[in-house]
Amino acid sequence: MTTNIRTRFAPSPTGYMHIGNLRTALYEYLLARSGGGKFLLRIEDTDVERYVEGATEVIYNTLKVAGIQHDEGPDVGGPFGPYVQSRRRESYAKYAEELVDKGGAYMCFCSKERLDSLKEHDPHAKYDRACLALTTEEARARRDQGEGCVIRQLIPDGETTFRDEIFGDITVAHTELEDQVLLKADGYPTYNFANVVDDHLMQISHVVRGSEYLSSAAKYTLLYHAFGWDVPVYIHLPPVMGSSGKKLSKRLGDSSFEDLLREGFLPEAIVNYIALLGWSPGGEREIYSLGELEEIFGTQGLSKSPSIFDKVKLTWMNSEYFKNMDEQKFFVMAEPYLKDAVKRPGADLRLLAGMCRPRIEFLTDITKLLGFIDELPSYDIALFEHKKMKTTASNALENLRKVLPRLEAVALWDLAGIRAELEDFIKGEGLKNGQVFWPIRTALSGKESSPCGAPELAELLGREESLRRIRHGIELLEQS
Repeated sequence: MTTNIRTRFAPSPTGYMHIGNLRTALYEYLLARSGGGKFLLRIEDTDVERYVEGATEVIYNTLKVAGIQHDEGPDVGGPFGPYVQSRRRESYAKYAEELVDKGGAYMCFCSKERLDSLKEHDPHAKYDRACLALTTEEARARRDQGEGCVIRQLIPDGETTFRDEIFGDITVAHTELEDQVLLKADGYPTYNFANVVDDHLMQISHVVRGSEYLSSAAKYTLLYHAFGWDVPVYIHLPPVMGSSGKKLSKRLGDSSFEDLLREGFLPEAIVNYIALLGWSPGGEREIYSLGELEEIFGTQGLSKSPSIFDKVKLTWMNSEYFKNMDEQKFFVMAEPYLKDAVKRPGADLRLLAGMCRPRIEFLTDITKLLGFIDELPSYDIALFEHKKMKTTASNALENLRKVLPRLEAVALWDLAGIRAELEDFIKGEGLKNGQVFWPIRTALSGKESSPCGAPELAELLGREESLRRIRHGIELLEQS
């Protein structure tokens, strides 16, 4: 086997791409990139009964949007591609026959009815090896005469020890294992057999998969030994748990990657978040670009414990990505939402984008933030009261009455002129900034939160609209 790192993502096209699947792909990709190796994609579509139309396209699109680019495989090519198992049936039959010749497998002609009868009294009963008594020549003669059969792995006596990078050395007694089917009667390989054959042919050095496959690793190891092949490095990842406390599942209402995109999460935020679900680079930092992750990823940071998918934490990370986003990139993304939220002629959309960028968790928040600009909403005068700002309905009314004439007299209605007038008024009255800014901000927006402070809102709305809204606020307070 090559000494270079070669990993593979080997999904089955049986449904949607949940976060646990994507995390496995990401870790395989990062492991390869951090070691200067190759990351491959293999579509394991041999289970025709579970195949879901369109699922393969979901896999391709998810990896593309997430920025996880495979080096070989479907639509890329390479010395082994394309890696689609259903197109490689002859290869598996060949290796199954080779394993029979090596004594690591045998043909089984038992009917489904006979196999079912073995489990009538004990559902956990193993296959009784009835067909193992046949010589290879006898078995092949029966098959050549048209009798259907499967090929089973022959589990030898003893025990097998294998090493996992996360869980260490694990020893399994062979009495716990069953002679599993490797090649079905229809010529299709089982998942376990195709997996081992393809990993060998693709020269996979590191096999990364969910810990639910840890119990099968002994059987995989025995297959490698029977063929005389090198055993890859095993890395079995603990599961990602959903809010239900169970493994992520669409049936339980957990989100897929596509669901999260539709909810407004940024692809780079999702990738950043799931990279830290079960792996730590050390230190307190949490925001990393994909390129940075490619440089620092290592198996030593992987955890043995299951991870909890926390949408609240992902939402926070999404907001951090907006805060740090390039202004032009953000404006392009936000422009449709800005135009939908603000239809006032002459509105400075770039200015509004700059106000919104550090304050949103999702692009849809823009509408909520700016909904007051075209039309002042109805609001409760309780908004004028703010304990931290030391404002009450009474002093808010008093300060708005006093500051109104000063604002009416502002010569040049721009941010500098408005701010200078307000600061001069505050100093002259011996007030705190919040005792003036908060009532004005409330009167101008009619909202508990706004994308900017009072001076900025006043400049944004213009002289006439700002003064009109402040007078309206005074009237509401006087009526209370």
